[in-house]
Amino acid sequence: MEKIVCVLCPMGCKIKYNAVDGKIVAVEGNRCPKGLSYLEEELKEPKRIVPTSVKVVNGELSLASVKTSKPIPKRLIPKFMELVKQVQIEAPVKVGDVIMKNVLDTGADVVATRSVRRIESA
Repeated sequence: MEKIVCVLCPMGCKIKYNAVDGKIVAVEGNRCPKGLSYLEEELKEPKRIVPTSVKVVNGELSLASVKTSKPIPKRLIPKFMELVKQVQIEAPVKVGDVIMKNVLDTGADVVATRSVRRIESA
């Protein structure tokens, strides 16, 4: 049996399963229906929330931390990171500011998770 840890709730169920041709034929260890849903989704199209940072111009910091507003497919993460590397934002930045909308047509936005104040040149 293969193993996976469900991350949908704090219980962190250790799920054991067998799959044949992508279909689950045996499962044990999930303590709620969410575990089975998580396993099915992981086998079909694994997704992750992606934390990273973007460049800030005229800010007290040169980078601002950001994350996707919801999980995006793992297969798109390398392409996502290439896009984010090209982004530069102007300070000020506030937590919750949307930096990129609907990134890669996933429905996920990229939002700031740290504020960065603007510095004025002398």
